[in-house]
Amino acid sequence: MAKLLVLTLVGLGLKHFRDPQSSYETRLNAFREVKPVELPNCNFIKEIEDGSEDLEILPNGLVFISAGLKYAGFKHLDTNKPGKILLMDMNEEDPTALELRIIGNTFNLSSFNPHGISTFTDEDNTVYLMVVNHPDLQSTVELFKFQEEKSLLHLKTIRHKLLPNLNDIVAVGPEHFYATNDHYFVNPYLKFWERYLGLAWSYIVYYSPNEVKVVADGFDFANGINLSPDGKYIYIAETLSHKIRVYEKHANWTLTLLKSIVLNTLVDNISVDPVTGDLWVACHPNGMKIFHYDAKKPLPSEVLRIENILTEEPKVTLVYAENGTVLQGSTVASQYKGKLLIGTVFHKALYCKL
Repeated sequence: MAKLLVLTLVGLGLKHFRDPQSSYETRLNAFREVKPVELPNCNFIKEIEDGSEDLEILPNGLVFISAGLKYAGFKHLDTNKPGKILLMDMNEEDPTALELRIIGNTFNLSSFNPHGISTFTDEDNTVYLMVVNHPDLQSTVELFKFQEEKSLLHLKTIRHKLLPNLNDIVAVGPEHFYATNDHYFVNPYLKFWERYLGLAWSYIVYYSPNEVKVVADGFDFANGINLSPDGKYIYIAETLSHKIRVYEKHANWTLTLLKSIVLNTLVDNISVDPVTGDLWVACHPNGMKIFHYDAKKPLPSEVLRIENILTEEPKVTLVYAENGTVLQGSTVASQYKGKLLIGTVFHKALYCKL
C-alpha cells in the first residue's frame, strides 16, 4: 500500500508540472558556463587522488579530511577500496596528508565510506570527530576520539530511523549533533523521482542520546550544515534551491528560520571562519555535470565567501571558479591564516595562499 501511495504521488507530481524536465534543468543550472576566477600560488595535495568531500580545521591548524566517498548516483571510485580520514597541518609550508589509523575492534574498516564530518572539543581539550558513514550505501554516524599518537579511537556507531540519508553533520556536544538528510526516500528509484520533481521533502534532525527530532524540513536537497562562532545560528545549504538558509538555534535545540540567501549556484558544504564568522562555501556551478556524470564533461568548481551574513546586505564574493580542467567538483573550502583548502567529491584537493 505504501509503495502504491508513493507511485500515486509521483504520478500527481508529473501531472502538476507541465514541463518537469525544464524545471529540473533550471534547478541544476544545466546550461551555466563558468568564467574562470584564478587564485595565485595554488598546489595540489599530492596524497589526495580519490576525493576530499569534507574537511574540518581545528584552531591549531590541524585539519581532518574525509576521502574516498562512494555515493549512490555519482561517479563511483574503486568500490573495493575503503574510504579514510586524513590529517594535515595547515601551518606547514608544504603540507602533506597522512591517513589516520583507526582503532576499535567493533568498527568495520572494509566498508568505511566517509561523507560529512564535524569536530567537538570538550572542556578538557578532548577532540571528538563525528563522521557520516555509508557502509553498503546505508547511513550511520561514527564517533571517534582523536588520540595524541595521530590515531582515531572508535567509540560508537549511531543509527536511527530519522537518519536514513545523511549528508553532513555539525557537532554541538560530544554525542550531540544536527544532521542533514538530503532525501526523504531511501529507495534509489524513488530518490531520483523525489529529486527530479523537486518535492523538497529532505529535512534536518537534531540528535542526542536522550532525544532525536526533526527540527526543519521542506528542503530541496539539504546538504552542508554548520554553526556560527557564537553557537547561536545554524547555516544550511539547500543545494537544488541554490540557497543558504539561516536559522536561530534555541535552548531546546529547535530552529527558527530567519532568512535565506539565494545564489546562482548549487551550494554544497559550508565552513565558518571562527574569527570573522565569514562563510566559505564550495559550490557546483552546473549541477547537471555532477548528478549526471559524464567523463567527457569535467565538473566545474566554485568557491564563495559570504561576509556579514546576518545583516540585511551580506557581501558575496566569488573567490575561485574553474571549469573542471584543474579541479573537478568542489564540495568544501576552508580558510586558515591566509591559506585556502578546497576539497572535491572524488577528485583532488587544492591548497592556495590567498
